[in-house]
Amino acid sequence: MCVGTPMQVIAVNGIAADCSDGARRETVDLSLVGDVSPGTWLLTHLGCAREVITEAEARQIMAALDGLRALMAGDALGDAFADLDARAPSLPPHLQAALDAGCSTG
Repeated sequence: MCVGTPMQVIAVNGIAADCSDGARRETVDLSLVGDVSPGTWLLTHLGCAREVITEAEARQIMAALDGLRALMAGDALGDAFADLDARAPSLPPHLQAALDAGCSTG
């Protein structure tokens, strides 16, 4: 499984940025996201920025990752997925449209 990590841009150096997740610093390739400025939050994977995200999204992802770490250590999830508790699962719009149109896989 691949997991993206939120990191905040500290400084930009051409197509790379010095970023931090609060615990560690890393140089991140910006080729896929374009121009960013210090303070911008990025979703990163294997040293590459994949997407620009909001601070709120970064906090939710970090809480979920903390919850998974706790679960793997034998502890409780706590409120790591609180944003999902109060809503029903939903399909992406293109799959919901296909379902509404009567398409099925079987």
